[in-house]
Amino acid sequence: MSTLFSKENKEAFTKPLNLDNPIAVQVLGICSSLAVTSQLKPALVMGISVAIITAFSNLVISLIRNTIPNRVRIIVQLVVVAALVTIVSMFLKAYLYDVSVQLSVYVGLIITNCILMGRLEAFAMNHTPWASFLDGLGNGFGYAIILAIVGAIREILGAGSILGFQILPQGLYDAGYMNNGMMVMPAMALILLGCVIWVHRSINKEEKK
Repeated sequence: MSTLFSKENKEAFTKPLNLDNPIAVQVLGICSSLAVTSQLKPALVMGISVAIITAFSNLVISLIRNTIPNRVRIIVQLVVVAALVTIVSMFLKAYLYDVSVQLSVYVGLIITNCILMGRLEAFAMNHTPWASFLDGLGNGFGYAIILAIVGAIREILGAGSILGFQILPQGLYDAGYMNNGMMVMPAMALILLGCVIWVHRSINKEEKK
């Protein structure tokens, strides 16, 4: 049991949440983070989907890593990821159809997410299944955290709501406040993401040293 929660395994899970965040530090997965963050709900669903796929693709590849010929390892990795993406896509269409429609083609494009392929190559091919699973889960949740922050800010300022529930009081609108239409545009997602990365790096600057 102690080996399951060793220092190395804990770091594999916790570092991507903050100090080695795939978006804020490694600047990976930027395209999808801009495309699905106009509201918090699709941002959360995309983040959780990526976390599940990254964790289980890491696990599968780690389990079979010693049997994969080096020359076809990328093909095998793509097949594993594609299978998991298909399963997640079918689940979303069956149980969260409205969100699936909002996410559109971006669920299918998870297969091209550089976070997944990066973790398979850099970690799963060289580590044990449990450590690889934790690494995938940590990177997926690290990705989801940034998406949730950007999605929440955009929805609050762009629609005055969070998860579809109105949070800005009607009196504010009666006084002349208007929702910021810029918040639903992709350009604002890029600006907000840049601000989040800047704040994250400023906060963690001393700790990294």
